[in-house]
Amino acid sequence: MQVNIMEAKSQLSQLVKAALTGEEVIIASHGQPQVKLIPCASGGRLKHAGGLAAA
Repeated sequence: MQVNIMEAKSQLSQLVKAALTGEEVIIASHGQPQVKLIPCASGGRLKHAGGLAAA
């Protein structure tokens, strides 16, 4: 599925669920694909606060 950025902003939780079930989710700007929403390989949640901080 491809959605524009404005749609993605208002439907983020639904798009995440779709990606988790294996659906390809593309976010586009002006009809041009920009990013692909994919699940993390581990599929797990962050184990501690700051887990995304740069090393």
